[in-house]
Amino acid sequence: MISVFVVDDHLVVRQGLRSLLAQYADLQVVMEAENAERALELADNLRADVALVDIRMDGQNGLELARKLRRICPQLSIIILTSYEDDAYLLQAAQAGVHGYLLKSTSAEVLAEAIRAAQRGERRLSPTLAGKALQQLETLSQAQLQLESGLLDQELQLLQLIADGVTNQEVAAKLYLSERTVKRKVQDILTKLGATNRAQAVAEAYKRGLL
Repeated sequence: MISVFVVDDHLVVRQGLRSLLAQYADLQVVMEAENAERALELADNLRADVALVDIRMDGQNGLELARKLRRICPQLSIIILTSYEDDAYLLQAAQAGVHGYLLKSTSAEVLAEAIRAAQRGERRLSPTLAGKALQQLETLSQAQLQLESGLLDQELQLLQLIADGVTNQEVAAKLYLSERTVKRKVQDILTKLGATNRAQAVAEAYKRGLL
């Protein structure tokens, strides 16, 4: 039996989840809270394996609560169950270390399986959010690659122009720089990428996934 803790400020939602999960023999709602403050009061005597937490609630939001519950009850798996597809929320949920991010429109079977997966330590995401998650992962990966290369945003922009075959004079015009400054920045790029010329720099940038 997997015990479930429901945290949502709408009574009808809590009642609905209790009724919905009652149809599964291995799932049972054992505790409820109407807001983050009440959830934290119950945390010391928490008897649940998985928590279903809404984001938008009075007082602290569900993401703040998730971070605190992770510290207080490290054995508790947390699934964000919300109506919001916001990219920022999705990223913050991942950073909070939750085991799932599901929309309230998710089917009962998908929710039930996500709870089982969370109890096993696995992670689940609403199918409709998969594209957003992959896009965020790509953005974060690109940022990490840039950080490791030491290239600044303007240097990366300049490198892209070089890859497009733009001359120093044209780069200067596009970036509102003097040609002398462009030449200096190009040399900085070559040094950071360990290249001896522009062609090598572009090749190295593609190899590292910077372009």
